[in-house]
Amino acid sequence: MLQQILFNLIWIIPFLTVLVCVPIANSKVALLKKIHLCSAGIVLMITLFLATNMILDYAPYAGGNAFAMSYLTDFPWLAAISAHYLVGADALTILMLVLAAVIIFTGVLASWRIASGHKVFFGLLQILAASVYGVFMSFDLVLFFVFYEMEALCMYLMIAGYGTGDKDLGGKKLTLTLALGSAMVMAVFLGMYVEGGSWSVFELANVKLPENFQMWAFPVLFMGFAVSSSLFPFHFWSPAGHSAAPTAVSMFAAGVMMKMGAYGCLRIAMYLMPEGAHFWLPYILFFVIFNVCFGPFIAMRHKDLKFITAYSSISHLGLIFLGLCAMTPVALRGASLQMLSHGFLTGLFFATIGMIYGRTHTRDITQMGGLMKIMPFLGVGFVIAGFAGLGLPGFSGFVAEASIFIGSFQNEGTLFRIVTILAILSVTATAVYILQTANRMLHGPVTNPHFKELTDATFEEKIVIVIFVICLLAIGLCPAPFADFLDTSIAPIVSNLTR
Repeated sequence: MLQQILFNLIWIIPFLTVLVCVPIANSKVALLKKIHLCSAGIVLMITLFLATNMILDYAPYAGGNAFAMSYLTDFPWLAAISAHYLVGADALTILMLVLAAVIIFTGVLASWRIASGHKVFFGLLQILAASVYGVFMSFDLVLFFVFYEMEALCMYLMIAGYGTGDKDLGGKKLTLTLALGSAMVMAVFLGMYVEGGSWSVFELANVKLPENFQMWAFPVLFMGFAVSSSLFPFHFWSPAGHSAAPTAVSMFAAGVMMKMGAYGCLRIAMYLMPEGAHFWLPYILFFVIFNVCFGPFIAMRHKDLKFITAYSSISHLGLIFLGLCAMTPVALRGASLQMLSHGFLTGLFFATIGMIYGRTHTRDITQMGGLMKIMPFLGVGFVIAGFAGLGLPGFSGFVAEASIFIGSFQNEGTLFRIVTILAILSVTATAVYILQTANRMLHGPVTNPHFKELTDATFEEKIVIVIFVICLLAIGLCPAPFADFLDTSIAPIVSNLTR
């Protein structure tokens, strides 16, 4: 019972934190920051505690298409439409909650030095946190959609209010594109309720939705979710949004929000509409080719650090969709691992970029040089992020990407094998832009004499970098516990796909 209460507090605590901070004066910046940091830290500790309990106590997959749920809470919520407050956690859920909690905690630390508007900024960040926690916890489609929609407006307010550059355009592109995806998702959710008679993911899994319904609903739902994961042709919001967003929002958008789409594709679209998945995913694979193959080459041409990292994220998310389209157990496991790995990776990338930008006031790599001599800790953090992005053995990216490549090649379709080979070759292009960027930024003579007066990472910033490095190494060096644990979530989806 205690653990169930703690689980529900994960999304409630951020809202309570906002309410607690309402009567506090804007001038009490130190108090506001401490309250929000403590709140994010408490949620992180709760998710780590619950995840540890689940990992230690989980049972191997016993067959069937039902998820092995823990901390399940179910009671009527909106009786008029038969919607329930239905939340719980399986392996994939709890690990995504840990990812989100790490991103939010480090996002608060990375925002320690923002100049003004602390009360509103951290309040909006807490609402974003609550929304993403709710998405991963929800197994009722109405509840899921409420949380899924909640973050879009907050994202715009944070980018428009605290961003840099053309922040109004970046915020509008992000919000309006996500709104399009949400409309597509809601349309199919309504159809599912009419055809299946329930909003519950568990009940819908036991109902065979009509095949003619799946034929039109699956691509609409899958691409609706894929909008937030920047799948081509809906990728254009990502570079504009990331380049304008403040550091914590970039970390949140790339590390967590872009995983919500892939999570929805796997957990809802593929799980509940297997016939539609088998018919449409080979065609969706053509869109994946752009992300995987062209993303790195576009990143190579850019000089803005955030644009480079945004197109890098588009490429890495393409690998997630390659794993989803392949539909083999190994590929789906790899896609799930890549969600975690890429979340920590982009969190580290955008955190270090934000810290460097806060000192140099430029993201143009041609105006940088010799930064490793001036800020070695930040330089090493950026290099480690680059190594992880390359899929270097020892880091989480290697395990995830290798699983995706092996699993997708196991699909006997010729197209899948061709795209897999192209994806493997694209790793070379990834190496080019990462090494090129690191070399221009960090090595050689100091190009700007004012840079010599800059300082290295603060204590709070060092904590952020260390946390992300530990997460990347933990999955990379000890992948078996994570992979075996995730299999308990992947196996029921595979069972539904093969029924």
